[in-house]
Amino acid sequence: MPILKNYRHFAGRHRETGSLHNILAYQGQPAPHTGQPISEALLLGISGGITVGYFTFEYEGYLPHIALLTRNTFDPLETMFERLALPREVLQTSKPETGVKHLLDTLDSGHPALVWADAFLLPYNLLPHDDRMWMMTPIVVYGADDDTTYVADRSGQPLTVPMETLTQARARVKADRFRILVLDTPDMNKLPAAVQKGIWQCLSLYTDAPPKGRRENFGLAALEYWATMLTNTRNKHSWERYFPVGSRLYAALAGDTVQPGAFDWISTWGTDAGADRNVYANFLDEAAAILNKPDLKSAAAQFRTAANAWCALAAALLPDDVPLLKETRDLKLQKHRLFVEQGGEALDDIRAINRRLDELKRSAGDNFPLSEAEVREWCETLAQHVLTIRDLERSAVGMMQAAMS
Repeated sequence: MPILKNYRHFAGRHRETGSLHNILAYQGQPAPHTGQPISEALLLGISGGITVGYFTFEYEGYLPHIALLTRNTFDPLETMFERLALPREVLQTSKPETGVKHLLDTLDSGHPALVWADAFLLPYNLLPHDDRMWMMTPIVVYGADDDTTYVADRSGQPLTVPMETLTQARARVKADRFRILVLDTPDMNKLPAAVQKGIWQCLSLYTDAPPKGRRENFGLAALEYWATMLTNTRNKHSWERYFPVGSRLYAALAGDTVQPGAFDWISTWGTDAGADRNVYANFLDEAAAILNKPDLKSAAAQFRTAANAWCALAAALLPDDVPLLKETRDLKLQKHRLFVEQGGEALDDIRAINRRLDELKRSAGDNFPLSEAEVREWCETLAQHVLTIRDLERSAVGMMQAAMS
């Protein structure tokens, strides 16, 4: 069975921008401004860039949780394809055996396969199976040998999945069932326009009415709304009422092995520990060269300052002076680092971390380490962190607008 001999590309860190970066790096086509394949930072910018989204959810039978978006989530993958005029062939079937054949044929042709698979069924994610939960995500399959497939997916190391397991994961959701994209090379002549469109979309996500949903849930308005919910005592979605002291508050802060908490969204879900802001700053530096707009570098510097403020917020969410929360933070960062650096070799260590995190979650539910009065004061501090980020990012957005005018 085929394995792409020269596939050595595992630098992508996000499910969408990272997977596309890995494929483009394998293709090797250089970008004109660097002489290197398109970076993940450049792809992040082209996809619509960063923003803020703040939502709270509660489903029957589960603890409530926060969704804290740090980047554009409105069809970013298709947006990148279109803006780069990236030719692609779609292979899709409802039959498992044909799905396997399409995969092997793609590899035989010398192309890595972009496939969609349920993250809950991919063994290297160590997610518990739940009939009510799934998440179809793009991954890169670059080889198959006997009954094993070889995968690039957010880790700096190659990952392996049994073919039977991958086939089951690819079948989980009908719309994505056995779908494969085979990508050709992008049109680099489209790069300047793609960068400009990405910047304008980012600005729109920060300041205009969102493509869907309420204005208060997106952009600069979302930061103001979040700060208000941290300190409000009457609104039913305020932290005091929606995430009272105990297991619900711990879920908001730290989530669990399945659902990210606010800390995870900032520190481990994207491409860097500062809510994707450092990587977006790298994009703006590249955009300054591509568009010959050097003032974008000032906005890049401001977003790096904002990244530091996001890191400070993450540290305040799981602070050093509360041992249970500090241990939670340290374990989450260690777990993320192990997966990125060691991949499948670290799964036993990650399992042990997950067990300890489950213990900490139970302890927080039984005896949260702060009183209601202490939590109220702490939330005031968190709100100030959020408003500091709002001010920094409002300034950065203004710099972007001025540079593009």
